[in-house]
Amino acid sequence: MIFEPFPEIKTARLILREPEIGNWNVISYLRTDKKVNKFVNRSTAETKEKAVEFIEKSLAGIQNGQLISWFICLKENAQMIGTICLWNISEDRKTAEIGFDLNTAFHGLGIMSEAVKAVSYYGFKIMNLEMIEAFTNLSNESSKKLLNRNNFQLNKNRRDKEVASNIVFELNKSTYLKN
Repeated sequence: MIFEPFPEIKTARLILREPEIGNWNVISYLRTDKKVNKFVNRSTAETKEKAVEFIEKSLAGIQNGQLISWFICLKENAQMIGTICLWNISEDRKTAEIGFDLNTAFHGLGIMSEAVKAVSYYGFKIMNLEMIEAFTNLSNESSKKLLNRNNFQLNKNRRDKEVASNIVFELNKSTYLKN
């Protein structure tokens, strides 16, 4: 699937928009802040160059249909506060992994739940996915609660092959459509 034009998504409080190089400083914060990354093992973006490189890689992935990534912004003032994406899209285009992060000042306000709902809709209704997966650390209670609130189910028979401490949640299209 080619994401052209870019699919901006609007919700009650948010705009999920195309990544922009100009927001490199927010990406740098999100990928280096200790609280945001407490349960995530990923490369950081502590410099402007690394943050820009990350955004450019995301934009290239969007352009060639390997992933779709949005910057989460508040409608009221267009402030970028996080990211959400569908990536690791399967070859048959039926499964994708959801990933997200959010500025700690906005934790606990239901913002990520609102974004997950919107991206799940996009994944199932527009991309025609059959399954959305979420990998999260066994100790990340906030992420587990968020996924459960959005009808993701823990698959007790799966583990992340790359990160032993991660567990796998799944939301299939039929469950999504029932709710």
